[in-house]
Amino acid sequence: MPVVGTFPTLRSEIAGVKVVDLAQQFGTPTYVYDAASIVERINDLKQFDVIRFAQKACSNIAILNLCRQNGVVVDAVSGGEIHRAQKAGYKPGNVEHPEIVYTADVFDRDTLDLVVKLKIPVNCGSPDMIDQLGEKAPGSSITLRINPGFGHGHSQKTNTGGEQSKHGIWHEQLDDCVARAAKAQIKITGIHMHIGSGTDLHHLSQVCGSMEKVVEKIGASVDTISAGGGLPIPYNTKQSYVDLDQYFQLWDASRKRLEAKLGHKITLEIEPGRYLVAESGYLVSEVRTVKKMGNNTFYLLDAGFNNLARPILYGSYHPMSLAPVSGATNLPEQDVVVGGPLCESGDIFTQEEGGFVCTRKLPQAKVGDYLVLERAGAYGFVMASNYNSKPLAAEVLIQNGKPHLIRARQTFEDITRGEVIPS
Repeated sequence: MPVVGTFPTLRSEIAGVKVVDLAQQFGTPTYVYDAASIVERINDLKQFDVIRFAQKACSNIAILNLCRQNGVVVDAVSGGEIHRAQKAGYKPGNVEHPEIVYTADVFDRDTLDLVVKLKIPVNCGSPDMIDQLGEKAPGSSITLRINPGFGHGHSQKTNTGGEQSKHGIWHEQLDDCVARAAKAQIKITGIHMHIGSGTDLHHLSQVCGSMEKVVEKIGASVDTISAGGGLPIPYNTKQSYVDLDQYFQLWDASRKRLEAKLGHKITLEIEPGRYLVAESGYLVSEVRTVKKMGNNTFYLLDAGFNNLARPILYGSYHPMSLAPVSGATNLPEQDVVVGGPLCESGDIFTQEEGGFVCTRKLPQAKVGDYLVLERAGAYGFVMASNYNSKPLAAEVLIQNGKPHLIRARQTFEDITRGEVIPS
């Protein structure tokens, strides 16, 4: 099991490459990913039969290709993610061992057509999806994503269970869904249950129990169960990893009980997103001004919530470190507020949920030094925007000590491409 380390506030390198060199070669802001970290996290989960990456966490095709090369298949939540998976080398249409599965609570019309055309298995999160797929492709196989009536998450916004969540099929509607599937000659081959981010073992035991009841109700057609995702990673020293051995043992015990009752083998999947990529990612930015506002000292960066939205959305904490251009290794620290360049009061990286601004103890910085927002590989670039008409950042993957540009920085022309002034 991984060990929670310390979070130094000075950083000279990322994956063996100097931060200053990365910034000067690729510019800022830039997302940098350590390939070795992703592979290490994949290997943590090898006890499971299938590791299915929730690519919504970090969907650059180079990251997807790295996962594919290490035996990981993918989950897609949109037609665009299906396209990304194909660009990364994943093949659709393998019903027995699907490399791409579509998981969602709705079909938009284009995605429904794409799923049918490519024969991509569907993990249905709403009863209507069963009817809609049945009309287009009767005889298909599906899995059901069940909302067991309770949930868990590091923020209310990431809790995917319970009656306030839009996700999944409400557990009391299971009989109705079985009837809908039978009417459309659709076979229910699997059950997926995900209650939110930051799963703990107490909640997990409840999920396993609910899963078993659902599978027993559906019967022998089920040959796959999914543990879902939500595996936590620590963003600060007060947080910790889940015990992966205990995590697997709980699910494996459920799987074995179901195999005994159904009389056939059950495949056990896990669907990590954040767990595989969060620690691999760093957002490298430049300090563009250091200024006093009353008693507060502000470091304002060239990166804002247009690049990393988690702090403004959830009050999320990200470790931060300074990479001084001078190479200094012994700088005094001070309490600072860290923010971005956007014309928005909420563009603050040091804030708590609810928008409360706080300070962080960081080394004294000068304009031109680089500040690194760490553990930013999950829900970082993928949630970026062009707010204030800011270009999307570049992305870089470091493999074997060598940095590779995996996404060019967006240009001003890229931003306005597709816009038209009517004649």
